[in-house]
Order: sequence, then structure tokens, then C-alpha cells
Amino acid sequence: MPAPRPFEVTHRGVLAIAIPMTIAYLSTPLLGIVDTAVIGQLGRADLLGGIAVGAVIFDILFTTFNFLRMGTTGLTAQALGAGDRPGQTAALYRAALIGLVAGILVIVLQAPLLSAALVFMGASPAVEAAVSDYFTIRVLSAPFALFNYAILGWVLGLGRARTGLALQLLLNTLNMALNATFVLWLGWGVAGVAWGTVIGETVTALAGAAVVWRTLGPDARIALSALFEKAGLIRTVAVNRDIMIRSFSLLFAFALFTAAGARQGDTVLAANAILMNFFILGAFFLDGFATAAETLAGRAVGARYRPAFTRAVKLTLIWGGALAAGLSLVLLIGGPTFIDLLTTSPEVRQAARVYLVWAALTPLFGVFAFEFDGVFIGATWSNDMRNMMLVSLVVYVVAWQVATPYLSNHGLWLALALFLITRGATLAARYPVRLARTFPLG
Repeated sequence: MPAPRPFEVTHRGVLAIAIPMTIAYLSTPLLGIVDTAVIGQLGRADLLGGIAVGAVIFDILFTTFNFLRMGTTGLTAQALGAGDRPGQTAALYRAALIGLVAGILVIVLQAPLLSAALVFMGASPAVEAAVSDYFTIRVLSAPFALFNYAILGWVLGLGRARTGLALQLLLNTLNMALNATFVLWLGWGVAGVAWGTVIGETVTALAGAAVVWRTLGPDARIALSALFEKAGLIRTVAVNRDIMIRSFSLLFAFALFTAAGARQGDTVLAANAILMNFFILGAFFLDGFATAAETLAGRAVGARYRPAFTRAVKLTLIWGGALAAGLSLVLLIGGPTFIDLLTTSPEVRQAARVYLVWAALTPLFGVFAFEFDGVFIGATWSNDMRNMMLVSLVVYVVAWQVATPYLSNHGLWLALALFLITRGATLAARYPVRLARTFPLG
């Protein structure tokens, strides 16, 4: 058995990963705001609806491949901890290959994918036409977008958060600049936003490839036998499968929340949509520390060094908990002002204020779920993460069915809170068991 490879986990080390990635994650919703703003200047509701629906389609489509980022981070971090340079390279190449092949398949299958999405969305003919224009262009970015997932996961696995931040800022700022240029100056409409995204993803993929080549140096070349080594492939597929199931379950939970809100009328639906922005904002902040947990926990597993692992878990939970408490306080105090900035409807403002406390407390409800997700991804305890997600989803659905007949929309928010709390509690309960198996004492 290889000897442990000790390394130190510090507050500074946690923040060195968490802060750049928080900034990177927060730049993503800014891109959506800019896209909406530039199309909104054209004064056509059908184009605005087309961008919104098209973005949702790609969000759902690419959620399928989130494992290319998450799984690659865990596997790379473990190879780093073990001092396995070929393993680091193989983790990247496997993910990049999967991303490129999957992206090409998405292009090939674009017609049935678009048809199915349009049937599901049920938009007006004018919006459908705009969606089709947007989709048929943006789909060309699929191989590059998925390749970028793999690159980002790899650099984070190596603990190079600043490189990850640079790549994300390049992608999002280039997209915003091109979209504004193509739509407002050249008058390309929806097609301009789509082409801006294609070019942005392509340029970022080329920049990422250059970073990889420079980082790997002579290690960029590995034998095909190492790339297609059976045990490595099986492990990669298993981890990615579990993360994909977890991601789909999470997507289903939020889709159910939206659908259940819609059943209570347009005002409640709009109020919930406003308040979900608070939850999403909290998630972007907490994801930075979850990423730090992924990187450091994965490295500790590869290094076979329990003290670093437990220290990483402790520090990311402390920082995540403090941040969650701060965010909840800010949302409780500033929530009414934020609501008024997001809507001018008196009815929606009033309804959102009624349910504000639930949304404001979601960072606290979800902090254990976010941070332990990062730990389990980094340690590649993906089967437990999958199983605890499914258990939590069952609790969520049952709570929704039981509570909403009596509490209406309060019952829906209660079910969401229980979903987040259950995820964190079940992962925390499994943590000592997996810790003992991974780092047996004596």
C-alpha cells in the first residue's frame, strides 16, 4: 500500500479556491441578464420569449453533462494527491473525449431534440420560430461547450481556481460583448445572441486547450492503453452516471416547484420566480466553497491523508455556514427592496413578501447539502450522493403532497426546505461511514 502524502489545508488555501470560483459562478447569471437586455431593446416579445425558452432548453440539455465538470474535478484531484501525473492527464482526456463525442451527437440529433423541446414548452408559433432560429445556430457550440466543462473540471481538480476563473470570465465577457455587438450594432436579432455564444465557447475551448498543453508539457502524451485502461474507464463511467442521476433529480425537484406554483395562479408563480432568484444567488456563493471541498477532499483521498481530508471538510463547512448565515440575514433585511427592484406589480410584490422568509432562509437550509455535495464529489463517493439525493427527492414529493392542501404555497416552500435539509442530513449521516472505509484507522 502506498505511503500517505501529507499536505496542509489552511483557511487561506480554502479561500484561494472558493473566492475565484464564486466570482466565476456569479458571472454566469450576468450573461443571461445581458442577453435579455440586448434582445429586450428590440421591443419584440416573441424574440425575448425565444431567447428565454431557448436558454432553458440548453440548460436542461447541458445539465445532462454536468458530470464532465464535477466528475473530472474529483478524479483529477485524487490523481494529484497520489502524485499520478498520467492519471491526471487520463482524467482530462477521457472527459474531453466524452464531451466532444456527446457534443457531435447533439448536433446530429438536433432535429428530434428541438421538436421534443418545442412540444414540451408549448410556446406560441412566433416564439417557436425564434427558438428554432436560436437553437439551430447555438447547437453548433455543443462540442466546444462540453469540452469546456472537462477543462474547467480538470483545472479545478488541480487546485488552479484562478485559471478556472480566467476561462469563465473569458467565456462570459466575450459572449456579452459579441451578443451586444451582433444584436445592437449589426441587427442580427436572436441569431446574433446564438452566434455570440458559439464564438465564445469556441474561443474559450481553444484557450483552454492552450492552457492544458502548457500545463502538461511532456506529460501531454500518454499511451492509449492508459487512456482506455479498463479499471479507469469503469470508474469514470460509474462516477459520471451517478452524478448525472443526481443532477436530473435536482432538475426535477425545481421543475416540480415551478409547476406546483403555477397551479396556484399567475401571482404566486411570479412571486415564487422572484424569490427563487434569492435561492439561486445563495447557491452561486455557496458553490465556491463546495468547489473548494471537491478539490481538497479529492486531493486528500488520492494522497491517502486523513488529516487533510477532515480539515478540508471542517473548514469548508465553517466558511459555508458563516456565508449562509450572512446571506440569510442580508436577504431578510434587504429582501423587500430586492423584490421591488425585480417587479413593479403590486400583487406580485405583496405575495413575494409573504413568502420571503422561506427564500431568505434557503442558504441556511441548504448549506450542508452544498458543502457535503462537494466533499462526496471530490472523494468520488458518487453512489451515496446519488442515493441520498433520491431519498431526499422522495421526502420532498411526499411533503409537497401532504403540506400544500393545508398550507398552500407555504407548504410548497416547506417541502423545498425539507428537501434541502434532508439532502444535507443524509449526506452528513453517511459521512462517518465513508470516512472510515476510505481512511481505515490502524
